[in-house]
Amino acid sequence: MKTMFDPIHVGGYTLKNRVVMAPMTRSRALPDGTPGDLAPLYYGQRAGVGLIISEGTQPSDDGQGYISTPGIYTDAHVAGWKKTAEAVHAKGSRLFIQLMHVGRMSHPDNTPHHRQPVAPSAIAPGAQMFTLKGMLDIPVPRAMTQDDIRQTIQDFRTAARRAIEAGADGVEIHGANSYLIHQFFAPSANTRTDEYGGSIENRARFAIEVTRAIAEEIGANRTAIRLSPGNKMGGIDEGSEGPDLYRYLVKELDSLDLAYIHVMHLGNEQLLADIHKLWQGVLMLNRPGRARADIGKDISNGLADLEAYGQMVLANPDFLERVKADAPLNEPQRAGYYGGTAQGYTDYPTLAESKAA
Repeated sequence: MKTMFDPIHVGGYTLKNRVVMAPMTRSRALPDGTPGDLAPLYYGQRAGVGLIISEGTQPSDDGQGYISTPGIYTDAHVAGWKKTAEAVHAKGSRLFIQLMHVGRMSHPDNTPHHRQPVAPSAIAPGAQMFTLKGMLDIPVPRAMTQDDIRQTIQDFRTAARRAIEAGADGVEIHGANSYLIHQFFAPSANTRTDEYGGSIENRARFAIEVTRAIAEEIGANRTAIRLSPGNKMGGIDEGSEGPDLYRYLVKELDSLDLAYIHVMHLGNEQLLADIHKLWQGVLMLNRPGRARADIGKDISNGLADLEAYGQMVLANPDFLERVKADAPLNEPQRAGYYGGTAQGYTDYPTLAESKAA
């Protein structure tokens, strides 16, 4: 029986264990999108897990949605991420940078060019966005032209190459949580009548083309994707065909021989079982709100190869040591989730530090 502490081969690498730090927005980048000075320490502290997935990182100016999120498309971005990659590698872990284009989940006040957000169709999500002026309604986005789609695929390709230049071991494409790729899946956000809208095959096309372009650029063994079937964040409604779209998508992606697929599981057990059958490669599973008693169960039960954890790893730099010792876990400091200083970022104590105190 496999356990979460066993090594595993993922893509071109052997991970020292099967626990993954899930991607989490922290909004502490510099104004130009370069990772902040504390980022190497933050990620390095948590590199006891086998794989670190970075916070969502925009591949272009159009891709930014939130204040102070990092990019990976300029020389300064690359130089900043190199420091984090070195810190993670020094602890024997691996780093995948998550490429996140937010699409319509943006506000002009938060982007470098202050332009209207882009999306599959000109449909606002009916949500608000935090800006320096406070919470503001997200505006109606501009529907992407065919040229926009081609340029965005190229932006993803270029960002993936730059991530490898920065020392990352691979990239994870953010195809979940109401952002651009997820928007193409949902009839509530995608009413296109061209080859990127309408049928299941058409609505899945953009995700497949982005993934294929990145795999061609940096290698399939350095390319992964995150999906969140059934997630209704940001006005997303996948409709009755949602589960079938994911069955089709996963089958198509399986032929690309990617490093892994990362599923944020929200309760459709039949769909998860079908994905497990359709996907022949490494399957990573993230269950939001997973109970302490269930840590490691998806691996030991053979349902997943990797388990991803967000808040637990955020608040516990020595997460695996605490699990092994059946020790108490630090509680996350919600007030320090986004922006700010070291507080709630790099000041969480290890078990040894807590005992000494």
